This record gives sequence, structure tokens and C-alpha cells, in this order.
Amino acid sequence: MAAQSFDTVVIGAGPGGYVAAIRAAQLGQKVCIVEREHMGGICLNWGCIPTKALLRSSEVFHLMERAKEFGLKADNIGYDLDAVVKRSRGVAKQLSSGIGHLMKKNKVTVIMGSATIPGKGKVKVETDKGTEELTAKNIVLATGARARELPGLEADGKRVWTYKAALQPPHMPKKLLVIGSGAIGIEFASFYNTLGADTTVVEVMDRVLPVEDEEISKFAKKAFEKQGMKILQKAMVKKLDRAADKVTAHIEIGGKVEKHDFDTVISAVGIVGNVEGLGLEALGVKIDRTHVVTDEYCRTGVDALYAIGDIAGAPWLAHKASHEGVMVAELIAGKHPHPIKPNSIAGCTYCHPQVASVGLTEAKAKEAGYKVKVGRFPFIGNGKAIALGEPEGLIKTIFDEKTGELLGAHMIGAEVTELIQGYVIGQKLETTEEDLFETVFPHPTLSEMMHEASLDAYGRVIHM
Repeated sequence: MAAQSFDTVVIGAGPGGYVAAIRAAQLGQKVCIVEREHMGGICLNWGCIPTKALLRSSEVFHLMERAKEFGLKADNIGYDLDAVVKRSRGVAKQLSSGIGHLMKKNKVTVIMGSATIPGKGKVKVETDKGTEELTAKNIVLATGARARELPGLEADGKRVWTYKAALQPPHMPKKLLVIGSGAIGIEFASFYNTLGADTTVVEVMDRVLPVEDEEISKFAKKAFEKQGMKILQKAMVKKLDRAADKVTAHIEIGGKVEKHDFDTVISAVGIVGNVEGLGLEALGVKIDRTHVVTDEYCRTGVDALYAIGDIAGAPWLAHKASHEGVMVAELIAGKHPHPIKPNSIAGCTYCHPQVASVGLTEAKAKEAGYKVKVGRFPFIGNGKAIALGEPEGLIKTIFDEKTGELLGAHMIGAEVTELIQGYVIGQKLETTEEDLFETVFPHPTLSEMMHEASLDAYGRVIHM
């Protein structure tokens, strides 16, 4: 059979790949997307979306437990874990099938199977029905990443889980160990802890959520401990002894190894790029620690071959992948898109309380040689936060003293994952402190704290 030919072939249909395919099709290209497992990739099926559905259930449960505070009655409250999981899977399925519809609408050819690149401009796909051969003027790699497995701490799906088992738990953990306190680890710790699991989090770095501003990490740790979590920092799980009904973890902390028993362990120690089996080395693609090395435009150095999203390195975020997908599609179509600046990409963690940030932390700003002005505003000083019954939180802003540029913003508290975009847009429009002072924020809203945190950096805060 003659090879099918396309302007662009995208390998991987996660939030990087499917967005690249749509944008390329909008720009008049003939596009094919190859996916070996699920439309929507990890994000829609086993990541961002289903975890948010689970966390919403635990958030509502937490509110039900607090009913009395709000003058409400809720007796004999409880939960059905199977039903919680079923809702989460349903949400993921709805969105995943929506991607198929978008592919049809944009006339993108979809081939389900495993791709390899046997040579420049060639893609071979192993499908259920046999082998498909494609030729492509351009190839976009969007193969994503998977959970990193540490030797001796490998998941078995019974007592030791990665995110996949944690999303479809075989049992409800009573005593849970979470290894790693990045976004994935903390979100699962938050979910299971709220549902009543006795939860311990082990973090090798000196603080939880180690990529966040130090002040936010400290605030988060206090909040998590108040909720009953045990947080072990500068600690390392050396090995796991597995039995039918428990796991004994050997945890090294302060130079001593302690043994602790758990009935469930979730490993969330980072990710590795899906770079194997594609034929990249033979093409001359540079790979550094499981990630494809690219320039700021996601070019691999091999003509007409691009890499976007998790496979192209940090930050490992769906929204970064999508924007890279659009940028690459426009580049292929001969347009002149702007490269994506890592500092302009917000990170959001949907634990309780939520955490969100964009730009430089205070330490990183000082390291980069800036003289900074720092502002803070607590949730307790905000009318809407008190009315919501969410008085615990903090917004922190970092400005360049010389130019008034907003260098970074860091938040912890209710709904901060929705608030952060205000600062993201501000940064994109090159806002200064004056612009933020003169913006009229609506009252009563949580967003007013963004105004106050900016004013505070210049000694002009009103409500504190």
C-alpha cells in the first residue's frame, strides 16, 4: 500500500499534540495525529482532569463536615469511594471523547497505534490491523512522560501505587505514605487525608512543594500539619518491605533509618520522558536525562522535527505543552510566533489550601541580582475570604525596585488557582506596580487581595 502523505504528523494526542494538530489544521495543513492509548493523553485521562474531579469530591466532603459553622445541618455524612472514583472517570471520559470530536471537526486524520520514525520525514505506525506508513514534511513529537520509578520503590498496584492506581484505588488507605511532595504527591496526600487516611509525606528536599516560594512552602506545611498530615522533610525512603497486608518503609531522616508500617504507599517522585523506541538516536536527536533537547522554538536540531510538552523538559505542565503546540504549528506555517518564556507559565496545585505561582520566587529574584520590593496580604484581611469561611491564606508579590516590573507572584488559599491568571496577564502586558495600584478590583472578591499585596510592597496597603 502506498504511504499516506501529510504536511504534519503529530505523535501523541495529549494536550500538546492534539492542540498542535488543531492549530496546524486551522492553518490549512493536512494533518495526521498518532496516539497509542487515549485521546487527550495522561492529562485528560490519568492526570490533571480526573485528579481535580477527585479533589472536588473531597472538598465538598470537607465542607459537609464543617456544615455547623455555616448554620447548616448535615448528619451521618460519609462517602462512597467507588462512586467518587466513578464520577472522576466519567469526567475524564467525557473530555477524552470530546477530543475525538475536535479531531473530526478539524479534519485531522487519527491513527491509533505506536509510532516510530524510521527516517527523515517518515513515520511508521503499528496498529491493531497492521503497519501504516506515512510521509510527513514535518513531524511533531508530543509523546509526553510517565512516572519515574526508583529502584526498590516500584509500584505493584496492590500496596504501592503510582498516580494510576491512586486514581482507581483497589482499597481506601488507612495509613498512607506519599513519597514526594511536588504537585502530584501533595494533591493525592490532600485527597486521601481529607477522606480520613492517616497520611505521611516524605520529601527529600528541605521543604514541601520545593519549587514554590519558601514562605508559601512554610505556610503550606503548617496548614497540612493542622489537617493531621505528618510531613518529613530532608528525608528519604531507602527501601520498602512488602507483605500481603502492609508495607514497611525504611525512612532515612537526620542520618538515622527508621522503620514505619503503612497499608498503602503512593510514589510521586517525578517523571521521565517517553523517548524510547521512536528511533530518535538514529536520527541524531540529542537526549538529556530522558528529555529531548530543543531550542526556544521547540526545534530539535534535526530538520523539520519538533518536540513539545513534557518530552521537551520542564516545566511539566499541560498549558505549557498546549502553547508550544500552537507555537510550533504557526512556525511550520511560516508565521513568526513568540517563544514561550518559562517564567510566564503559572504553576497550580489543587491541594487544600490551593497553591499557585508565576515568575520568580523571592530567593530566585535576589539570586538574579534584582533589588526587590516584596508585598504580602493575608486572607484574614479580606471580606470575601471571611464570608466564604476561608480565612487562611496569603498572597505575596515581588517587584523590581528599579523598574516596578512584577517579577513574581505567589499565593496559597481558597481559589488561588483561578486568581493567579490576573498576575499572568499583568506580566504578559508588562505591567508595573503603578498599573496594579490604579486598577479598580471589584468588591467583595478575593481578587482585592492582589491589589493589596501590590500596594503593600510599596508601603501603601489599606486593610492591614
